[in-house]
Amino acid sequence: MDGFDDLQYPSTDDPPKHDFQPGDARDLPVDDNSVDLIITSPPYFQKRDYGLADQIGQESTPEEYISSLMECLDEWERVLRDTGSIFLNVGDKYKNRSRMGIPWKLVQKARERHWRVRNEIIWHKPNGVPTSAQNRFTGRHETIFYLTPPNTDYYFDKYGYKNRYEDPIDVWKIPHDQNDTHLAPYPSELVERCLVAACPPAVCSNCGKPRERILEKSLTELNPDRYQSKRAMDIYEASDLTEEHIEAVRATGISDAGKGKEVQNGSGKNASNTEELAAQAKEVLGGYFREFTFSQVKTTAGWSECDCNSRTVPGRVLDPFCGSGTTVDVAAELGLSGIGVDLDPPERDNTVSAPNK
Repeated sequence: MDGFDDLQYPSTDDPPKHDFQPGDARDLPVDDNSVDLIITSPPYFQKRDYGLADQIGQESTPEEYISSLMECLDEWERVLRDTGSIFLNVGDKYKNRSRMGIPWKLVQKARERHWRVRNEIIWHKPNGVPTSAQNRFTGRHETIFYLTPPNTDYYFDKYGYKNRYEDPIDVWKIPHDQNDTHLAPYPSELVERCLVAACPPAVCSNCGKPRERILEKSLTELNPDRYQSKRAMDIYEASDLTEEHIEAVRATGISDAGKGKEVQNGSGKNASNTEELAAQAKEVLGGYFREFTFSQVKTTAGWSECDCNSRTVPGRVLDPFCGSGTTVDVAAELGLSGIGVDLDPPERDNTVSAPNK
């Protein structure tokens, strides 16, 4: 896992496995509850005819196309574990000089079928394909929806993502990979970000429960790269304030009025002693009082364990429209398992291709 040591992933008892299978995204050759994350980009509506029977993308209407993808979502829910989720990249199309709005129509149908839309991620493509149109802006983004089934405690490693990519925001500036002399359709970094955020590095082989980071919030350690935070820490360290004062700051909160210098009373629910301590902290810290309401999160005791005491296996990602196999390839680089399914999968040996983490 060279190049990914910053993620501090735990080791697993079994090595990762990677394979490619022929199959339809609506009828997968995959067991129930066996996948931790799905990352995929279905063929776009009427963009490219692959000449394959049962292909998705050549339907007569957008409604028929979206209906096909709803069948996919039903099938993907079957193979996902309860802690699983989906990153779905969908493109749009122009008709009669107007955007057809296919991504928006698709996600509304998904919502009606009980899927939760946790994020609409904007994939900003700085080296996208140019257009000859002279009466509109050049398109430089696509949409990636982050979907989860309802009532699930899905896995999400915000700490790992933030450490690797800094701000965990919903706009990703990712250029296309160069593939020989043309732009590859699905950049490796896009897949990597999805995996780091939402694919557990290790799961229980018996119950499928993912191992998760054990985190705690630091009361007084703020981001030293931010001037306001560093100044707040300097004032605190030079003062007689204690961690109890900072706990009071967190308990009472602050108001945006007066540049964050006003102490809120927590709707009257904070004890008078807590409010007094918060007021003392405000007096000492002044405008930097606000900084201590934003805690830093840090790894403390590594990763959680499972009560099953069974073997751990790498998390498993599925791409049901795997194309050339980018999703599985990137999973191998991170020490994760991956399966790619496609009507016309890449011709590769189905072997374990990456070492144990």
